[in-house]
Formats: sequence, C-alpha cells, structure tokens
Amino acid sequence: MTSSITYTAELDMPREVVLFLAGLLRAERVRRRTRAGTRALGEFKQAVLIIRWLVDGARIARPAADNAISHATCDRYVEEGVTVLKAQAPTLQEALTAAKAAGYTHLHLDGTLIETDRCRALGPNGADLWWSGKHKQHGGNIQVLSSPGGDPLWTSEVRPGREHDLTCARLHGLLDLLAKAAEDGLITLADLGYVDAGMGFRLPYKRSRGGTLTDDQIQYNKVHGALRALAERANAQLKMRFKALRNVSKCPWKIGGIVAAALVLFHREQAHKQLSPSVNAGC
Repeated sequence: MTSSITYTAELDMPREVVLFLAGLLRAERVRRRTRAGTRALGEFKQAVLIIRWLVDGARIARPAADNAISHATCDRYVEEGVTVLKAQAPTLQEALTAAKAAGYTHLHLDGTLIETDRCRALGPNGADLWWSGKHKQHGGNIQVLSSPGGDPLWTSEVRPGREHDLTCARLHGLLDLLAKAAEDGLITLADLGYVDAGMGFRLPYKRSRGGTLTDDQIQYNKVHGALRALAERANAQLKMRFKALRNVSKCPWKIGGIVAAALVLFHREQAHKQLSPSVNAGC
C-alpha cells in the first residue's frame, strides 16, 4: 500500500504579476457573464495554476490533482489563461513603435523551434509538416524580434517546423515592416537563414563554394556575430524562464499563443523588477 506525500512550494513569480493575470481572468468572467459560485477555482487560484504550468512546465495532470479538479477542467483553465494573456501581447507594429521610442539603433530577428511531441502530420507535398530537418525534431517555428540587449519584444504566430525562417518571416509580414523601419534608421540583424530578405536587414557575408572572404569581410562577420549573439539570449530567456516552451504537448497550432502568453508575463515581470528597488537590490 502506498501513500502520497504533500508539500508546500513557492511560485517563482512576483505576486503583482499573478494579480495582473487574475484581473484579466476576472474581466473575462464578467464578459462571459459567469455566475458566481459556478467555477471550481477563483481567479487568483486559476492564475497561480496557469503561471505554474507555464513556468514549471508541469503536466496538466499534476496541477489538476493538486487543485482537486478534473484533467479537462484544468486544461480548460490553462487555455483560458493563454487566451487572455495572448490578447495583451504587442502587435508587430506596436513593438516597432516602442523600439523607435526607446531609441534603439538596431533589432535582432531570429527563429526558434518550440519542440512538440505530438503525432506527425503530412504536409501538402507528403512531407512531415512539423519535422524540422535543421533541428532533427518535431516542432513549430516562432520568429522572435528582440532588442539590442537581447530582450524579446515580439513573437510571431507559429508556423510548421519544416518551413524556412525566411518563409516564415515573409508570411508574417516581417520583411515589409522591417524594411520600412530601416528607412527610419532602425535596421535588423539576422543570420544567413534570411538571405534575400531585402532592405532593412544586415546579414553576415557568405563564403561561396571554393571561395574565400576578404579580411574586411571576415572582420565584419566577427562584429556581426558578436552583436547578433544576443538574439540567442532572447530565445533563451523565454525558454529558460518558461519551461512549458521547451516541449509543448498540446496541438502544435497553439504554440504561438502559448509563446505570446509567456512573452506578456515576461514583460510584466521585467517591469515589476525595474519598479521594485527591493527586487533589484536582491539581484
């Protein structure tokens, strides 16, 4: 005969961020005209459940059991939280406007793969739709626009992992908007995955087959690589902070909304740290 052991744990997120999400959930319940007493959890406990799922990457079954609710109810609560958070995420135009207002000289654009363990699906030409040949893994492609310091500013909707970064950027309308931003002096640094992206992008020089780069081109690539390395920091910040982004077991088409929800929480947490001297003093 086995017995379970209960223990207490601390949620690694400022209370103000939890209250922010609880407020969004409360507004959503009012919008839906949800009657009092008809929900298993209040807004605050639901917010804790959602953030725990995102931050800890806990399987739905675990928070469901801890809150004495069914798997289906817990899954529905998480979906609701992702939806209300995603609605708060900045649009691409809003992110560019904020970047210009902040006086940034350049931005970083990089694609990242959010892994998924869902069953594979056939694409238009019979190829595995969610299989990334580059990463040798099933997943969804997310485009991440970040600041010069490597803080994520905007994330895209998901595209199947088999699609190239340039294809995804074009489908999201990134090329045209970033070209317009470059006209105002806000250029975008990217890797060779964005060759032929057009105006507004700065890429490293590519060595032709059998050819060599000049000394100036080699030095340029070193500087470009040092600056663009911070784009990887933006992806890492999201994936390290929110373990749910390391592998998504939900429908792959929902990955974009989950990443956007994590981005909103990331921004709220960073804003809280900047406004809280006690938090900064403890870092």
